[in-house]
Amino acid sequence: MSRTYRVSGMTCQGCVNAVTNAITAAAPGAEVAVDLAGGTVTIGRLEDEAMIRQAVEDAGFEYGGHASG
Repeated sequence: MSRTYRVSGMTCQGCVNAVTNAITAAAPGAEVAVDLAGGTVTIGRLEDEAMIRQAVEDAGFEYGGHASG
């Protein structure tokens, strides 16, 4: 099962890499797909929303909560 979350502040591929790296560092094995244009991140194989929020915020971006999925 995957879930999609809103992430604000991503403007470039470096931002995509930062968010991806932060989430995979916190949850090795998580499947992460970032949509830069849509301002979302879809994560598979992970259920801990609090960990996602913390990883996104630690990477310097604003976590916007569950979007869909």
